[in-house]
Amino acid sequence: MMTINGIVIINRTVLIRTLPYDKNNENYEVIPLDELLQINKLPFKITRSMMLEIVYEAQRASSYDDAAEQIEKHYGYKISKDLVRKVTVLIGNLVYEQDKLKAERTQNNIINSIDNTSPKKDGILYLLTDGAAVNTRIQDENGSTWRENKLGLAFSSDNVIKRGKKENSGYKIIKKEYTSFIGNVEEFGKFFYQIAINQGYGKYKTVIILSDGATWIKNLCELLFPDAILILDKFHLDENIYDYAKAIFNNDEKKYKPWAKMIIKYIMDDKIDKALDEIDKVNFEKIPKGTVNLKGYINNNKERIHYKEYIKKGYYVGSGAIESGNKTVLQKRLKQAGMRWGVPTAQAMLSIRAKFESGLWDEVKHLVYNAEF
Repeated sequence: MMTINGIVIINRTVLIRTLPYDKNNENYEVIPLDELLQINKLPFKITRSMMLEIVYEAQRASSYDDAAEQIEKHYGYKISKDLVRKVTVLIGNLVYEQDKLKAERTQNNIINSIDNTSPKKDGILYLLTDGAAVNTRIQDENGSTWRENKLGLAFSSDNVIKRGKKENSGYKIIKKEYTSFIGNVEEFGKFFYQIAINQGYGKYKTVIILSDGATWIKNLCELLFPDAILILDKFHLDENIYDYAKAIFNNDEKKYKPWAKMIIKYIMDDKIDKALDEIDKVNFEKIPKGTVNLKGYINNNKERIHYKEYIKKGYYVGSGAIESGNKTVLQKRLKQAGMRWGVPTAQAMLSIRAKFESGLWDEVKHLVYNAEF
């Protein structure tokens, strides 16, 4: 038994004195401790505040074990990794379901989701998306346990700071929004469209989509954002040109580097047909597996590689931001050595990670404090 300021605590029962103190007549009302702490209706008998702290540590740590250690270190509470996982999945599912509800409402009212009456402002809305694999516990029809997570990123030129004065000095995004989804393209499109709306789609004169040239991205963006300028990410183009050159010249640096630089220069000078002519001159009877058909790749993206024009207009032509996003949102937490995930558990974690990396942790807080469990 313990007494604190007139409150007597016996195990998990609280006795609260209800009348003025009288040494001959002690009067108490019996109230369960869980009810006093307002955790009697919560799923894990811990406060909402503590649930938030657990989720915060779980999405930042390298594992649930590490999160449990950090919680004990910082708060003095010893909890199991299993509890950390259960709390994280619960909150992650709440975040995912809320985002899904918003996205479906917007999609069902897509005609009214954009204000076409107000004049559009100067500036650019950038939309980027890419896929990255997560190792799961479920095999597909081919026996693979890897499932593709689709990551979307939206930001505007209003929220970009150039790192230096030089043209190629790079930029820093000070406000952005991610969405992350394991599943089909159609469902992902709803989440992707929602973050585009959140970041100003329909308000800017120019919308630019940067991609690696994947067909699913091209088709999705043409459907959802018909007014957008679709640009092939220059990094991926350069990478494919060098891979092709290495295959042609058997990794002979003295031959493949000058050839690759020549093709890139022709493209950068907007002499795309000249680059295609040079590719035709190379005798390549059978393209090795894993090497892109460079001529087909360039032809398929011919209208999306006018980099000279894009740079002159001040457009970004590299998708470094989405590559960085894949590392921070997904790889940093879900691709540690030996990790395998259940798909719902991975989705819950990704939904939380997307909020954290988007600077939208207040949304998670609001959800936890207002959820009916």
